[in-house]
Amino acid sequence: MRMTTFSFKKYQGILLDVDGVIVKGRDPIPGAIETVNHMMQQSTLLFLSNNSLYSRKSYAEKLKSVGLNASEDQILHSGLLVARYISQFEQAADVFLIGHQGLHDELTVAGHRVTELNPQWLVTGNDEQINYEKLTKGLQVLLGGGRWIASNADATYPAPEGFRPGAGSLVGAFRGMGYEPEAIVGKPSLFCMNQALALLGVDDAKKVLMIGDRLDSDIEGANNAGMDSLLVFSGVTSESGYAESETKATFTKPSIDGLIEAY
Repeated sequence: MRMTTFSFKKYQGILLDVDGVIVKGRDPIPGAIETVNHMMQQSTLLFLSNNSLYSRKSYAEKLKSVGLNASEDQILHSGLLVARYISQFEQAADVFLIGHQGLHDELTVAGHRVTELNPQWLVTGNDEQINYEKLTKGLQVLLGGGRWIASNADATYPAPEGFRPGAGSLVGAFRGMGYEPEAIVGKPSLFCMNQALALLGVDDAKKVLMIGDRLDSDIEGANNAGMDSLLVFSGVTSESGYAESETKATFTKPSIDGLIEAY
């Protein structure tokens, strides 16, 4: 569909990716901040991100630092999804974590213990300090019968200097050792999309629009859940890559700049 047919009027809720849509690293994408501030005034909006580097508190601070007055309640990211997934089975699980402080914080706020002493769960997310020792300790959890939950399987994420390895690099490492995660809870999982619908308070998925830059997470997640989607080419996916892909969005646009006109 062309953008001339696009309007926000049919949607009761908006799911908005962050990296590659609003920012690249800490740098706002041109026109994004003005557009998102308008969207927050006009729509029920939830920031939906696979990034597990931050807690919801620090994520809200990150958004505020670029000019978006977002609350923690408006943020759903893969770190929170990991904590919620484990809480379905244990209220106070012992977890070995390969990830950053944000994921650590979400696990502990949920009542779980991050420990190296007899953990029954392995959790993997983005970890820019990954090393062989961490991989070995994670392997020992799995050899002992532990359950493995991955925050997401994104191969890369966009930064101002170019692409950086995503959490999928760790998923690949443990798959290379012969293991498969019990769950990958971030986009495009139905667990993620159903959690997002519940937080939006919208029962009908067709009344929700997912806006993102990745075909394999944002657009596939929307398609899996029966939502409409808007793919922007300001992040991971290029127009040529989209043309070659079998995964298709409902709408496409170079960026979210100018979406104010669709209200």
